[in-house]
Amino acid sequence: MRAWVLALVGVAAQAVGWTLYFVLHDTPIYAWLLLLSGAGLVVLAFALDYRRVKRLVTGRRGQFGVGTMVGVALAFAIVLVVNALSQGHYLRHDFTWLRQFTLSAQTRQQLGKLESPVEVAVVFAPGATSAIGDFAETLLGEYQLHADLVTVRRIDPDISPDQVRRLGVDRIGAALGVVVFSGSAGRRQVLAPAIATEAEHAFTEAILEASGTAQKKVYFLVGHGEAQIGGDYSLAASHLRDHLFQVLALNLGTGGGVPKDAAAVVMAGPRRPLSAEETGDLRDYLNGGGGFLVLIDPDPPAGWRRFLKDWWITIEDGTLVDPDSHVVPNLDVPLVGRSRNGFGLAQVYFPGATAVIPSPDLPGDVNMAALAWTSESSWLERIPQAGGTPVLDPITDREGPLAIATLVSSAGGTPRVVRMAVVGDSDFATNGHVQNVNNADLFVSLVGWLAADKRLVSIDRKALNIRRLILSPEQAMFLNLSSIGLLPLILFLAGGYQWWRRR
Repeated sequence: MRAWVLALVGVAAQAVGWTLYFVLHDTPIYAWLLLLSGAGLVVLAFALDYRRVKRLVTGRRGQFGVGTMVGVALAFAIVLVVNALSQGHYLRHDFTWLRQFTLSAQTRQQLGKLESPVEVAVVFAPGATSAIGDFAETLLGEYQLHADLVTVRRIDPDISPDQVRRLGVDRIGAALGVVVFSGSAGRRQVLAPAIATEAEHAFTEAILEASGTAQKKVYFLVGHGEAQIGGDYSLAASHLRDHLFQVLALNLGTGGGVPKDAAAVVMAGPRRPLSAEETGDLRDYLNGGGGFLVLIDPDPPAGWRRFLKDWWITIEDGTLVDPDSHVVPNLDVPLVGRSRNGFGLAQVYFPGATAVIPSPDLPGDVNMAALAWTSESSWLERIPQAGGTPVLDPITDREGPLAIATLVSSAGGTPRVVRMAVVGDSDFATNGHVQNVNNADLFVSLVGWLAADKRLVSIDRKALNIRRLILSPEQAMFLNLSSIGLLPLILFLAGGYQWWRRR
């Protein structure tokens, strides 16, 4: 056998040996045998034909060939080393704008703080919901990457009905498909419909509850014609759940008062007054330092005016009109920019709002701050006009700027500890408006401020929300002028420039 054949076989054996060593860690013995055999064949080839090998290596063509072989060997070695490093160091990055294929930073943070194990059982029978089961198992795999205390197993209810019964899954759960989270604080089930719509939010909430992590509870009052969390406020409630609030309905008319675990209470657009018992319950709750968010519409019931007046806030008749800052073309939909809201939000708007006016006899130890207010050209129109463009009447109307939302708080020096937010509009957080501009951020921030005495854990929703383009009068004018005249002007100038060059 010629020496060059031995050398070629030896180099091939070396390549295969290094590949096995770095890629297939389960076969180290075979890798070493190939490496040693390849090295021996290369040495034997040199020994059998040393003079020819020396001549080939030291010649011009030999130097070029050796350099090429060394370069190829180095490139091959780099690939093998990178592969070896990747085996022990797992790294991924999600380049999508919403991070759709990885868990949110808030979920990862909470998983890193788990102190007790959580066992997750994915109970799905093969059938119509098996795709949701596969999705749930894939998503839970992401949880396992960030939490060693989370374990996941899949159970077929047809094969293992005893295990399903021990988990407390009923027939409906077994038929639909369910994921069961078991921890030191108990069990939490997430059914297939919730998995399809809530996904990460539902799983993170279940892990927090099963492991004993406390969540804030926000109660929405019912019984006075308010907007409901299952109706016009369903999206607002969903945003609160995205921030790991538990959202519940509360009817004070049934007795028992405000629950002690309430982080905040929301009254969204009441149409009927409070009873004397309900007023007493809310007063006790506020005196105890509870947070109360009142979303009041123009011309509210007299009982609510009296209630707010006891807390140094006056609601007068009328609707706000803001010619300089509104959602085109509606003058009675004030648009509030970053410079006119306390949370620094880029834009929020209030469809059909009223003014929130502080009482003149405000105690010195009570702090009342406007959260959102109108421009200087605005006014509170007390008598609506029959038609046409609203016009300020200095005699009957109240001139601006006026507060649309106000925060009331005290340090406890008064007989009453106050933590209240009042907004002169409830429509901004309804399903038709909460997804637009920063309305959802305003609503969640208000609830977060009221519940600031407790720790807030939030999850960013990964949803491609459909948002309307909200324009101020100046922006609408610029858009109209630019679309009508800017492009023709550019074409005219470009054509004139070309004519000047070619004349």
